[in-house]
Amino acid sequence: MPTFVYMTRCDGCGHCVDICPSDIMHIDTTTRRAYNIEPNMCWECYSCVKACPHQAIDVRGYADFAPLGHSVRVKRDEEKGVIAWRIKFRNGKKDMDLLAPITTKPWGSGTHVLSEEDAPTDAQRDSQNLFNEPKYIRFDDGEVHTLKSNGLEMRKGVAH
Repeated sequence: MPTFVYMTRCDGCGHCVDICPSDIMHIDTTTRRAYNIEPNMCWECYSCVKACPHQAIDVRGYADFAPLGHSVRVKRDEEKGVIAWRIKFRNGKKDMDLLAPITTKPWGSGTHVLSEEDAPTDAQRDSQNLFNEPKYIRFDDGEVHTLKSNGLEMRKGVAH
C-alpha cells in the first residue's frame, strides 16, 4: 500500500523528497506540502515515513500485520536512537508496539569514503564478494564468521 501525507502536519521540509528511492515524493509548489505523485510506483520501503520529522506521512499496512481499519503510526526519536511503530487494530482493543534502532547515518558521516579505497584487484573483480566487503562478513577463509570470532558482542537491548 502506498504512503500518503497528512497536509495539516506537513511543513514542506523535503526530507521525504530527499530520501525517496523511487523519486515519487514531491513538494507542491502552491501549498508547499509533500505529496506522493505516483502511488502505484511506491516501493513501500517506508523511508519517507521514517524520515519525516512531523509524522506527517502514513501508510496503509498489509493485512498480515495490520488488518483493515487499522492505523500505523511511526515516531522517530533521534535522542533515544529508535523508531517506534504503533499499530492500532480496528477493534480499538489491541495495539502492537514495535521498536527498532535507527541504523541510518547523516550524509557525510560515513565510516569510510569509497573513493579513498584501493581499486579492486583482478581476483576481487572476479570474486562473488562485494567490493571492499568488510572483513568480518567475508568468506575468503571458508569460515562463517560470528560476533565472537570478530571480537564483537551483542549490545544490551538488542534481541537475539
